[in-house]
Amino acid sequence: MRRVRDTDAAGWRLYLAFEQRRVACSRCQEVKVERLDWLAQNPRYTQRFAQQVGTLCRDMSNKAVAQLLHLHEHTVKDLDIQYMQAWLAKTPQPAPQVIGVDELSIKKGPRIASWSATWSAGARSGSEGRVGLRPTWIGCFSTWARRRRPGFGWPCVMDMWKAFRNSVQAHAPQAQILFDKFHVLRHLADAMDQVRRDEYKRVAAEDRAFIKGQRYTLLSHRANLTLAGRRSLRKLLRANKRLATAYLLKEEFGQLWSYRRAGWARQFFTRWREQLKWQQILPFEQFVGLIEWNWDGIAVYCTPRNKVKLGFVEGLNNKIQLIQRRTYGYRDEEYMRLKILTAFLPKT
Repeated sequence: MRRVRDTDAAGWRLYLAFEQRRVACSRCQEVKVERLDWLAQNPRYTQRFAQQVGTLCRDMSNKAVAQLLHLHEHTVKDLDIQYMQAWLAKTPQPAPQVIGVDELSIKKGPRIASWSATWSAGARSGSEGRVGLRPTWIGCFSTWARRRRPGFGWPCVMDMWKAFRNSVQAHAPQAQILFDKFHVLRHLADAMDQVRRDEYKRVAAEDRAFIKGQRYTLLSHRANLTLAGRRSLRKLLRANKRLATAYLLKEEFGQLWSYRRAGWARQFFTRWREQLKWQQILPFEQFVGLIEWNWDGIAVYCTPRNKVKLGFVEGLNNKIQLIQRRTYGYRDEEYMRLKILTAFLPKT
């Protein structure tokens, strides 16, 4: 007589008692046990109970579920894994249109995880995997991509991290590398801020009053400034010619993203770069070198269908961090991967 746990009813824990057949096979000389479909992979619980545990683990921590159902945390984790694996097995894989790439920290020290998110019409999915100096997270996806759509190149949106670019080129050469607009502008903002700090050190003490406290005034677009901010900006640009030149170049660079042809964008960037001659603005010259090195991934943005942003990837990254806070205490990266994958599936 066996006894297995079933779903609770009216606050009572229910157990099912039944007899399970065991047959001695004369051919293989082994004992075969009857297989029952309504039992979970953990034979001490029913499928219904495992599904209840998995459903609760969507919104609760494993510790809270263990206290609620009077189970051990490792038992909750095992049942949750079975639930998520079954859920993923019956979920159709969407056809991707855009790939987004980002990274996050999974442990203390230099250990990070790179993950990719595929965006399709009306669906989102994610995949995560450990990486080292040369990440290989996209290897499984590239195999699927060559088998399904060998001649099609998906836009792969990422920031300008060399490891991302090397991995995509090695494992998915058919993908079109596309650097996110806001990550590019962040490098320009860093160059603008470095010019401000350099000028603060260079000018005399009486002229520093115009520069002090104006960091976000210089980094913001003029249309987003308040009336007081515009007055401060006007005084600052009149007082320092080098900051005025750098600010005008920063504002003008935003026009690059409005072009719909790569040739026109290249002509604009060439003219913009020519304005830096004899200006002696070293941070901007370093920014120009960065753009030149990564121009192929920026020019792809000019194609109308490639005008996508990495915002949805950043949103998924925030959700993954929430999942991490709920999985403290577990060092099983496969379990975290399942948690991430199922977090973006529709609840049924």
